[in-house]
Amino acid sequence: MKKILLSAVAIVAIAFATNTSLQAQSMEKTKMVGGAKMYPSKDIIDNAVNSKDHTTLVAAVKAAGLVETLKGKGPFTVFAPTNSAFDKLPKGTVETLLKPENKPTLTKVLTYHVVAGNMDSKAIAAAIKKGKGKAEFTTVEGGKLWAWMEGKKLMLKDEKGGMATVTIADVHQKNGVIHVVDTVLMPK
Repeated sequence: MKKILLSAVAIVAIAFATNTSLQAQSMEKTKMVGGAKMYPSKDIIDNAVNSKDHTTLVAAVKAAGLVETLKGKGPFTVFAPTNSAFDKLPKGTVETLLKPENKPTLTKVLTYHVVAGNMDSKAIAAAIKKGKGKAEFTTVEGGKLWAWMEGKKLMLKDEKGGMATVTIADVHQKNGVIHVVDTVLMPK
């Protein structure tokens, strides 16, 4: 009888702990990206793999061997191109970049989308204000990226003159922040 009672108490405790964990996750400030909730308690990779709009980016991150880096402590600011952003590249570009022999080039392109630190929209806006309308950021790749506002839209310019719009800002992660962009940014 004592064992049955202890088992029942254990089951109730497990159920309570599971329910409390689920309630905590549902109370987090989440954003929807690619049809999935992005939880601030998860890292960049754990959230990104759930976005149906970022399957190409996730495949590229895996091919470049950057999964463990983006699961790391950070903080990282990631300008995350959607599948449709990759679709804008010339035909065959993505397939070519995903080949093992092109890993250095793929890594360069992907790390160009990352800025060290936790640059949410308020921090970017402050940098734009300080720069009198334009902010310059150094990417993890080592290149430059420029940001400014066009009305209420946050715009980015890459080193090749390409422009991207942030379509979803401030997707907070436990190791940084993601800003979804509509164009792949290209380093020199």
